[in-house]
Amino acid sequence: MAHSDNQTQNLEEMIMELCICNGLPYEKIDQEGLKTTALEMFFSGYSRIVGMEYFPSLTSLTLIGQSIQDITDLEHCLLLKELWIAECCLVKIDGLQKCVHLEKLYLYCNEISRIENLESLTKLNVLWLNNNMIKNIEGLHTLQNLQEVNLAGNLIEKIGSCLDFNIQIEILNLSGNKLSSFKELTSLSRLPNLKDLGLNDPQYGPNPVCLLSNYAIHVLYHIPQLQRFDTCDVSQKHIKILVETTVMKKIMYYHMRVKSVHRQLRDRLEELKESKCRLQNLPEKKIKLFSCNIKHLERELAKLEMLDKTSRNKSPRSKDLETENSVHDTEDTEKACLEKAFIKKINAIKERVTFWNRKLDEIEKDYQMEIKKKKKSFNLVVQFLLMELETVGNVRFEEGLSNNPWFSSCCELIQSRFCTWDFRAYGIMGVKINRIFRVHNQILRLKFEEKFQMFLEKEVFHVAENYKEKMEYLFYVFNPKLPVKEKQLLHILEDGFQDLEVHTQSERNKAVPLCNSLSICECPRIKFLKQQAKAEGKNKRDPEESFRHGTVIIAKVFLGCSAPVRAASPICQSNYPEANSVFRPWKFLGSDTSTSSNGLWASLEQKSCDCSGWQCEWFVFDHELVLPEYIAEFEYITLVKDKSLFSTCNVIVEEGSTEIFILTHDLRRDDEALNMEPTVKVRPKIAYLDEKALFSVAKVNIYNQVQVLNLHGNSLSQLQNISNLKALRKLIISFNEFTSLNDVYDLPNLEYFDASHNHVITLEGIRGLTKLQFFNLSWNQLKKSWEVIKILYEHTPNLLSLDITHNPWYKPASLRLSVIGQLKALTNLNGVMITNEEAAEALRYIAGSNITQASLLKYSRTDEERPPILSVFSCATILSQISKNKLDSQMHHNNWYSMAGLTFLENSTKYQHENCLARKEPITVLNLDGQHLFKISNLEKLEHLRWASFSNNNLTQIEGLDSCLNLEELTLDENCISTLDGISKLTKLTRLSVNDNHLTSLEIHVFENLCHLHYVSIENNRITSLVGLKKTCSLIELYISNNCVSTNQEMYHLKGLTNLIILDMSGNAIVWKQDNYRLFVLFHLPSLKALDGIRVEPTEGESARDLFGGKLTSDMIADRLGHSDFTEMQELNWATSNIRAIELVPADQFRNVYSVNLQNNNLTSFSGLIFLPNVKVLCLNYNQIESILPGQKFPNQVTNRQHLHRRVASSGYGQQELAKERRDARFGENLPPIMQSLEVLHLGHNGITDMAQLQLSRLKNLKLLYLQGNYISCIKGLEGLQFLQELVLDHNRIKTISQDSFAGQSSLLVLYLKQNQIRELKSLQPLVKLQELFLDFNRIKELSELEKLQVIPSLKVLSLRGNPVSLKKNYRSLLVIRLPVLQVLDGTAVNAEERLKADYQCLEQDFQAANCPRNSGFPALPANFTRQTPLRIANVNLNENINRFFDFTFGRELKEPLLNKSNKSKSRIPGITTYNLQSIHVQRTLRQAKGASTNLNRLVHHSATSKTSQLNQSKRENTSRKPANTLSQLNQP
Repeated sequence: MAHSDNQTQNLEEMIMELCICNGLPYEKIDQEGLKTTALEMFFSGYSRIVGMEYFPSLTSLTLIGQSIQDITDLEHCLLLKELWIAECCLVKIDGLQKCVHLEKLYLYCNEISRIENLESLTKLNVLWLNNNMIKNIEGLHTLQNLQEVNLAGNLIEKIGSCLDFNIQIEILNLSGNKLSSFKELTSLSRLPNLKDLGLNDPQYGPNPVCLLSNYAIHVLYHIPQLQRFDTCDVSQKHIKILVETTVMKKIMYYHMRVKSVHRQLRDRLEELKESKCRLQNLPEKKIKLFSCNIKHLERELAKLEMLDKTSRNKSPRSKDLETENSVHDTEDTEKACLEKAFIKKINAIKERVTFWNRKLDEIEKDYQMEIKKKKKSFNLVVQFLLMELETVGNVRFEEGLSNNPWFSSCCELIQSRFCTWDFRAYGIMGVKINRIFRVHNQILRLKFEEKFQMFLEKEVFHVAENYKEKMEYLFYVFNPKLPVKEKQLLHILEDGFQDLEVHTQSERNKAVPLCNSLSICECPRIKFLKQQAKAEGKNKRDPEESFRHGTVIIAKVFLGCSAPVRAASPICQSNYPEANSVFRPWKFLGSDTSTSSNGLWASLEQKSCDCSGWQCEWFVFDHELVLPEYIAEFEYITLVKDKSLFSTCNVIVEEGSTEIFILTHDLRRDDEALNMEPTVKVRPKIAYLDEKALFSVAKVNIYNQVQVLNLHGNSLSQLQNISNLKALRKLIISFNEFTSLNDVYDLPNLEYFDASHNHVITLEGIRGLTKLQFFNLSWNQLKKSWEVIKILYEHTPNLLSLDITHNPWYKPASLRLSVIGQLKALTNLNGVMITNEEAAEALRYIAGSNITQASLLKYSRTDEERPPILSVFSCATILSQISKNKLDSQMHHNNWYSMAGLTFLENSTKYQHENCLARKEPITVLNLDGQHLFKISNLEKLEHLRWASFSNNNLTQIEGLDSCLNLEELTLDENCISTLDGISKLTKLTRLSVNDNHLTSLEIHVFENLCHLHYVSIENNRITSLVGLKKTCSLIELYISNNCVSTNQEMYHLKGLTNLIILDMSGNAIVWKQDNYRLFVLFHLPSLKALDGIRVEPTEGESARDLFGGKLTSDMIADRLGHSDFTEMQELNWATSNIRAIELVPADQFRNVYSVNLQNNNLTSFSGLIFLPNVKVLCLNYNQIESILPGQKFPNQVTNRQHLHRRVASSGYGQQELAKERRDARFGENLPPIMQSLEVLHLGHNGITDMAQLQLSRLKNLKLLYLQGNYISCIKGLEGLQFLQELVLDHNRIKTISQDSFAGQSSLLVLYLKQNQIRELKSLQPLVKLQELFLDFNRIKELSELEKLQVIPSLKVLSLRGNPVSLKKNYRSLLVIRLPVLQVLDGTAVNAEERLKADYQCLEQDFQAANCPRNSGFPALPANFTRQTPLRIANVNLNENINRFFDFTFGRELKEPLLNKSNKSKSRIPGITTYNLQSIHVQRTLRQAKGASTNLNRLVHHSATSKTSQLNQSKRENTSRKPANTLSQLNQP
């Protein structure tokens, strides 16, 4: 009683304090409490909630810092809307069931471990449960009005689907929990209204997942509507763009890698297929041989039976003729014996055919098994890549190579832990490592290191004990009774060894089983498989194949404090509280059969090796201390040889030998069967079936009598007039040369038709075979099943038996059901009777091959947006798997049409129609993969369709999509499509995939309107040209591997695709045909980031530019011209184009090119120009020409550029490895001539130092040579130029003219030597025909040197301006006198008056010299001779040519570039203008190329030059000299 009184008193005190804290009079609580709507209590230490019955109108209650453990007394507060119970000791959520109007609930900083008892609070908007001990999100499915949830600072590890019903959540804080997987964060993408998300709030700390790479990118991509993330503003548009760009790059990268894996798989399957064909070669030959013999024997047997029947009809027996009867009896007996012999031989051969068919079946079975293995192996790699993508690289897999140190270490570890003695019972002698993957799991590694660090902080090791000794690499022990599934393996590698539901032993549920021996983890599995195979009655080979290959996970384990296993004690943490792990040694494991795995080890005998001393099985209690680091796939080496027909040892030998899987006695039995009696004589083969041959074979005289026609074993390819045989019932044409059967038509009585063992590719033409019942088409070349079925369906309605085996069908898997479903009268297919069940299944198959309402309802979705999922699969595939936005299958047919977006309703009222349209949800997604479709139909009204997939069907063309104009993604893989015509109207298409089809070309009209297309995948087709993709400027990814692209010209069609960053051309002929293929593609497509599945390195781009940059090829010219017909081209102009090599092949197509302008480039030789047959004018000014075809230099003389050119064959440096005698004789005349049509050559400003090195003597027909602006010091190397007429050597460094300089230049007419360093005029005797000599601005000083010019008898024009001698007295008069034919001197004409004056001066000087013998500057000229002013010409009438010359020289630019007519629209190459002071000789080249013929009169020109013209000309001649037009002189003598 006293206790009750104290309790009442405490309650009153609590209520009193509550009133005081809220300003309420305790005495009037009954009245005031009714009006109170809010109460607060802070840090009072109250243990429970009391007195709420006084406050029935309460809407807000705040209790902070109390000691409340349970929520009580709130059943009186029915109007409560806001409740705060924070920083209390609350351990459970309860007592709120009556507060149904509650909108805000704050229960943070308590000790709550579970979310419960909130189901009735359906109006709750805000829920704070942060800083508690909650492990799971639960109990919120009814709170669908929640908008703000705070669960920070708890122990939550998973999200899953717990929040899927709370779609109104806008603010969610999960910071400071145990979330460690990106998959858990992906679940939040299903909250469409989420705006504010906290996972790493500084107030609570991060989740482990926040420490992973790309964490923010992953979250922002999957939840794009976020405005705030981890207290940061992420609403800016540029952040969204950055995130999307980053993710798309990753998706493209992994998509490329997945495609590379698929391509590798295809290559392996192709190799398997080739091996299969080699293995099948002998059986198929045998079967064909035997089948042919059977046909022969059957024909002879039928003939024998016919003769017997005929003889009986013609020779009726007579009773009076006993002798005749006896003869007939003897003949009948012989015929009967012969018939039996025929039948016996036929049966014997059929047995051999059966044997070889079994061999084919064995090959096919092993082939399918190998395919399954390969697909499984490569699919594992694909799953690894997908896991990398889904975890944004936080889980990576690295496949080991032989040169990786870790790979070698793993192999050694496995080999060291393999004991042959343990495996002796299974015939295993060793283990072979096939491949090893290294696992980089950042998530598990962080957990492992965190736990490891915690252990080190808690435990104190002894001095002698090192914690590193507790670190070990162990094998994970799989459950031997369960197969290692791919899903389980991936789960372990991603999430570790937690929550594994594949173990049956009790200890496995409480600890991670590990071992340090391959025997412990593998022997139980092998034994179980053996027992299982024995129980199921399988043959001996199957179990061996099942255990031959194994997989093992190698984990890094921290054992911590270990303890031995105690017998009879279950392995669990509670039985070993002080231990982190327990171990069981091999000896204990072998003796303690009670705890072993159902006696799996009982059969192992006592070992005689030392392995048992270290072999142990371990059990680690904390799965986070077990880190999977490697996964190894291995193969056992057994005593029994691998029996697989596709193993490396089974290589098919040459024809005529036997294969390994065929025994000798089998071949001997074949010969015995063939050599049995009777033998069939070889008959001559019929090559042409005319009327005579037909009647001879049929043994009749008229067409109507032919009922059986056996044409087996001939060489026929046509059946002329076969349709005339209206009575024909049986036709055999096996073993002939038929490719079609178009002659077989209108045979109304034909019942049997054997066309086996031919080359038939189509049944087109067959018709009118209404009674045909048996049709044999085996061993032909039929591929298109849909075409064959259609023809048979239309023209053979009564067909009962059909054989179509051994044809290369495109879709063999679905062939049987397709045939049975279409040919309903069929009872036997390929020699197998058709059952009723099979026929029913075929009908269902055919019914499902059409697009119907049911299929659209099942395989369509109505999503409006593409899901933000990290996946490489098509959008249609993804949405069909994860989307819940299905059409209501229970909806009425009319309403469904409205939902689908159709515009009509059958049998519906106007009211129903309007009601349906009001809630219309159009179909946007359609996935009809693998539905056996033969045609796309019934999609006319799906106008809103955006993503569609029709892969793995039987489609032959793209049709039925004309109304789907909003289609953005279309997938048509694994069909039989041969043209893309049906997509030209889909202008919104962005992704197109048509892999594994029969495409042969890409038409331009199909792609020209697809301006949004950024992804095209057309792998595994037969495409030969890429011209159709020329206008797809938005293309980013192009996959075209395993096609028939063979020429490098196809790459030029992609040069305009500047956005293309991923290209896959592997498997095309261009890959191995084009030298340096990879660098070639990268040079022409510099924007590529990945080529053929390999990332493009920056150094590769540089190498590509070095190797292919500046190479003028036929493809480049064709790209500029727009066509590749060069036969009409006459001029080639590629000046200022950075060209350094020429490769114009074949050169014959440039046979009409006579003028080439390549000035201002980087050529070092003539390169490929030497192969152009008819070039006359070649301009190579401003290059780096060293030689026509350079000889060998010493290494220290070779530049880096020349090192590069040596590697390019077309640069001319490929000739450097010629024989030594050729190099030694390069200055001689024994080098073969080249470019014999060349007449004009410009080599100005090339930096030439040695003329002999140029090998100019090889240009035998050269007439004009320009070498101005070089560094030549000696004139040599011109010996072979016997027809040279003009030579320009202005602006060089020539000092002397040697005796050999002009030894062979007897035809030279014009010589320019301006601006050199010549002092002496000697060795000019060979220039007997020289008419013009220009020596301006040299160093000639003495008049005596001028007298040496007398050896040039024909010299008419001479210029010595700028020489010191020109300043001397009587210089001009001397030259006029000494050179009698001189007409122009220093640009001034020598007229008759001047010549008379010079003669007069000469006579006067002679007279004075006779009277005054003093020396004078001019012989016989008086010293005081007064020089008269020379005659000055003021006016000269210039002809039209001179006027045009001055206009051309000083004021006018070149009008037409040096190229053919097709290039007139091109922009003029900069730098080629006639007023360029550095290109005067180039101007001549241009005029020569144009064929200009100005016929300038040099003499008039030089005499008529005004002072102004001379002054301008002097300025121009500082750098170069422009000679007069020389083409006009080519024909001069």
